[in-house]
Amino acid sequence: MYSPAHFEESRLEVLQGLIHAHPLATLVTLSADGLTANHIPLHWQADGSAFGKLVGHVARANPVSQNADPLADVLVIFQGPDTYITPSWYATKPEGGKVVPTWNYAVVHAHGRLLVKDDPQWVRAQLESMTAQHEASRAKPWAVADAPREFTDRLLQAIVGIEIPITRLQGKWKVSQNQPAQNRASVIAGLTGQSHSGSAADMAALVAAHPPP
Repeated sequence: MYSPAHFEESRLEVLQGLIHAHPLATLVTLSADGLTANHIPLHWQADGSAFGKLVGHVARANPVSQNADPLADVLVIFQGPDTYITPSWYATKPEGGKVVPTWNYAVVHAHGRLLVKDDPQWVRAQLESMTAQHEASRAKPWAVADAPREFTDRLLQAIVGIEIPITRLQGKWKVSQNQPAQNRASVIAGLTGQSHSGSAADMAALVAAHPPP
């Protein structure tokens, strides 16, 4: 991924935070048929290594668990907040009009080898962990154990687990760090004024939290 130095984000806790907040990943794999992309919720777990690992599951019928090249790295893309930035927001616009539109975004790329976990106990534990994470904020959280055991056991036969020990992690936060202070302030004001857009509010917070290096 092309990433100028002023857009690079390497703090592990920040990268993990985006993965946690936006777990629906684009998993890009290489097989004999070429590149394939699948969209799969993946969750970060600590494993004692520098970057940790990603875990999830796919339908047994999904070719990714059989066809991915076991000797090739996979690419996992986590997309955070993104939004169009209009040049009309820039405070410097009246000073000659030398401003153009752009797109702000935050993204994490993870690299590693894909391991298939065809083990019902492993998959059940992964499902329980994933469900607990996403249900935690609900008044009455649902748990896998709430469904009849024979029902979930039957469904488990239709999925397999996947695990990706992360060997490389790259973050890019393109959030107006290349703009002067007055433009950053006016971008935050413009984004904040879009009260209908949660993504705009998230981006305003990112711009405020990431001043130029």
